[in-house]
Amino acid sequence: MAESPPLRPVGPRRPIRRLIAWVDERFPLTETVEAHATKYHAPKNFNFWYYFGVLATVVLGMQLLTGVWLTMSYVPSAEEAFASVEYIMRDVEYGHIIRYLHSTGASAFFVVVYLHMFRGLAYGSYRKPRELVWLIGMAIFLTLMAEGFFGYLLPWGNMSYWGAQVIVSLVGAVPFVGADLMEWVRGDYLMSGITLNRFFALHVVALPLALVGLVFVHIVALHRVGSNNPDGVEIKDNKDEHGVPVDGIPFHPYYTVHDFQATVGFLFVFCAVVFFAPEMFGYFLEKPNFEQADPLKTPDLIAPVWYYTPFYSMLRATTFPLFGLEARFWGLVVMVAAILMPAVLPWLDRSPVKSIRYKGLASKVMLAAFVASVFVLGYLGTVHTTPLTTALAQVFTAIYFAYFLLMPWYTRVEKTKKPPERLT
Repeated sequence: MAESPPLRPVGPRRPIRRLIAWVDERFPLTETVEAHATKYHAPKNFNFWYYFGVLATVVLGMQLLTGVWLTMSYVPSAEEAFASVEYIMRDVEYGHIIRYLHSTGASAFFVVVYLHMFRGLAYGSYRKPRELVWLIGMAIFLTLMAEGFFGYLLPWGNMSYWGAQVIVSLVGAVPFVGADLMEWVRGDYLMSGITLNRFFALHVVALPLALVGLVFVHIVALHRVGSNNPDGVEIKDNKDEHGVPVDGIPFHPYYTVHDFQATVGFLFVFCAVVFFAPEMFGYFLEKPNFEQADPLKTPDLIAPVWYYTPFYSMLRATTFPLFGLEARFWGLVVMVAAILMPAVLPWLDRSPVKSIRYKGLASKVMLAAFVASVFVLGYLGTVHTTPLTTALAQVFTAIYFAYFLLMPWYTRVEKTKKPPERLT
């Protein structure tokens, strides 16, 4: 009796494999997936703080999608911008949900990015060999701040108008070229439709492209040197006979499932805010922004949206002129320095260990004081200035900078614990 021929795969798998093979001949699809997912080994002790990197990517995707949808009905002109936002909210089908997804997404973006940065501070993710990963992350942060600022003007509400007016006018404090520079930024002698149009172009085209590109190189650089972990132990130092880290697990499927669960949980909270508290008591969408921009009507309190208020407090806390230059200029210098200071962390930290788990008491106290200063300064940026609030802002500004400027000293002299050779 003749032998039956061997069985061949049936169903959709065989055509899919042939398609993947066809693509692999022309594009390194399988190689890329293996390098960044199935054969990329991440530390097996990731905890809650490692959710926020992927959540930032999820929010970026949501912002791009909702932003594209909003531009279909938005008109970037001083005469029609506010009315077009009202049209989106009232007449476009599901327009109010899309607008709230985008406005809430802006705040959610900064929430997850700030938490992502805090994890880097706590676990020493800026230390060798991840200096470049940290610097690219700082470039993402700066681009995100610019993106948020340019987008803040687009609704052409009264707070948007006056908030942008205050921030742009700071450029005028630069010696010699301030007036010309301020006019160049605005594109006009006053905040006008020309300013709105150029901010729209930067917010919708230039900066999103920069963000996507920076996120891509951030991930590539991270996977080149490997992920940090709560113990600060390099898993590449302990490999088996096959060259695989013994304390690592493949990113896919383990961490893709891990991150999917976090994403679902995040979306539940995010949608609850969108549907029940999109204005978040005036912190996400301020009351004056429901009025059209009016150059003749100044809001009772001009303050930026919450994620800029710590730096705005530092600006307002700088009340003294120096070297013949006005206080406003030094406020600008302090604010810019506060934003850029984290970029030099890789060269400030002299501790023999990376993670806060094994650092001494001084590092833990300074990190706690730094976090407290950010919260206090954030609150002070949302209230009227008084002698007391100004004094408090000056004290907490000093604490903020002390965390960085004193780091070479307290990380070198403190007593540290010996980290384990393997992950705990």
